[in-house]
Amino acid sequence: MSARILLVVGAALGLSLLTGCPRPAQAGTEKVASSAAASTAKPAPGPAGSPIGKSKVALDRARGLAQRVLIVDTHVDLPYRLFDPKNPKAAPKEDVSQRTDKGDFDAERARKGGLDAPFMSIYVPADKETYERPGAPTFQGAKATADALIDLVEGLAQKHPDDFVVAKSVADVRAAFAAKKIAFPLGMENGSPIENDLKNLAHFHQRGIRYITLAHSKDNHISDSSYDDRHVNGGLSPFGKQVVAEMNRLGILVDISHLSDAAAEQALAESKAPVIASHSSCRHFTPGFERNMSDALIKKVAAQGGVVQVNFGSTFIDGDLQKFAASRWEAWDKYKKDHAVKDDEAGKADKAKFYRSRPLGVATVEQVADHIQHIRDLVGIEHVGFGSDFDGVGDSLPYGLKDVAAYPNLIRVLLERGFSDDDIQKIAGENVLRVWAAAEAYAAQAQKGT
Repeated sequence: MSARILLVVGAALGLSLLTGCPRPAQAGTEKVASSAAASTAKPAPGPAGSPIGKSKVALDRARGLAQRVLIVDTHVDLPYRLFDPKNPKAAPKEDVSQRTDKGDFDAERARKGGLDAPFMSIYVPADKETYERPGAPTFQGAKATADALIDLVEGLAQKHPDDFVVAKSVADVRAAFAAKKIAFPLGMENGSPIENDLKNLAHFHQRGIRYITLAHSKDNHISDSSYDDRHVNGGLSPFGKQVVAEMNRLGILVDISHLSDAAAEQALAESKAPVIASHSSCRHFTPGFERNMSDALIKKVAAQGGVVQVNFGSTFIDGDLQKFAASRWEAWDKYKKDHAVKDDEAGKADKAKFYRSRPLGVATVEQVADHIQHIRDLVGIEHVGFGSDFDGVGDSLPYGLKDVAAYPNLIRVLLERGFSDDDIQKIAGENVLRVWAAAEAYAAQAQKGT
C-alpha cells in the first residue's frame, strides 16, 4: 500500500500507529470557512512520506522529555465539545477526568502526552453577533455564552480538584505543574462577548480570560476576519483599537489568529505588549490561505517579542488539503442551496453523507514539524509553540497527532531534526509563558499610572 493511500485509510479508520490509540468519531463543531475555487468529488490524498518514527530511541527520549518539560497548548476546544447550547447550564456531556471515547482531550491522555496547561478555548460562534456596518452591532447572547462556557470550565476544576485547576497567571501555571495538576488557563475565541462595552473586558479578565482572539469567522464590531470577504472595518474598528489598549492595560494577550491581514497589522501596531497567534500555521505552505500567518506577519510578531503557536489541523498544514477542503466547503454550500437543505436533523444527515462522499486525507506529524522549523528558521526558536486546535478541527488531525497523548510524536520528529532539549522546552511552553509574563508586566506598569 502506498504511503498516500495509507494516509487516506488512516484518516478513515482514525488510527494512530504511534500512539496506539483509536481516533474515535467526533461530534465537534466544524469551524472552517473558505473562498477557494471549484469543487471536486475526488478524495484529497494525504502527503507522501512515512508516518512511522525512524528512531525508537528518539521516541523514548521524546516521551521522557514530554514528562519533564512544561507543555502549554494555547488552543484546545474542549469547553464547546462539552457544552449544550440549548441548555447552557447543563452538566458536561462527558467526564474528562477519565478516559473518554470521544474527542481529543481527557486527563488520562493529557498525562500520557505530558500536556500540563491547555488553554481552554471559550469559543463563541460568530452568529452571536450581527454586524453589517461600522458602529452598529447587535448581539444574540454572546456575553452570556462566554460566561456559561467559563462556568463549565470552573465546574470541571471544582468537581475534579485533584486533576484540574483554573490558572489566571503564569505563576498559577507553574504552581499547577509543581503540584502535578493540569492547569486550565482561558482564552476567548471571538471578541463578540465584549458587546461594545470596554467594562466587559475587566469582567472577563476577572473571570480568567488571558487572551482574546479578536474575531472569528465573520467581521465583528472589533475586527475583520480572514474568513469574511466583506472587511467591514478595513482592519480594526475604532472601538477595536480601544479594545487592544484596554487589553494591554489589563494584561490580556491580543490574539491575531483568524484576523484579516489588515486587522493583524493594525493590532500589532496598536499593541504595546507582545501579541500571539494562538492557533495559526504558516502561509508559506498554504499559499493564499489568509487564515495562516504570512512570513511578513511572523516577522512582525517576532519583532514585537510575540509567538506563533502552530495549528495541527491538516488543512492548516498541507496546501493541497486546504484547497480540497475549501472546494468541498463551497460544494456543500451550493448543494445546500440547490436542494433547499434545512438546518435540522435531516439536514445534518445530508451533510454527513455529502462529506463522506468526499473524504479528506490528512497531513503527517512530520509536516507539522515543517511549520515549526520554518518559523524557527525565519525568526528564531523563541517565537514558536503549540496551538493544536484539538477538539476544534474534527477529523483533520494529522497522522501521528490524533489527540493530546501524541505530543511526544511531534517532539520525536523535532529531536530527529537536531532540535535540542532546550529548544523543545521553549517550543513546548516557555516561549508563550515568557510572552504572557511580558503582558502581565506591562499591565502592572500601566495600572501604576492610572
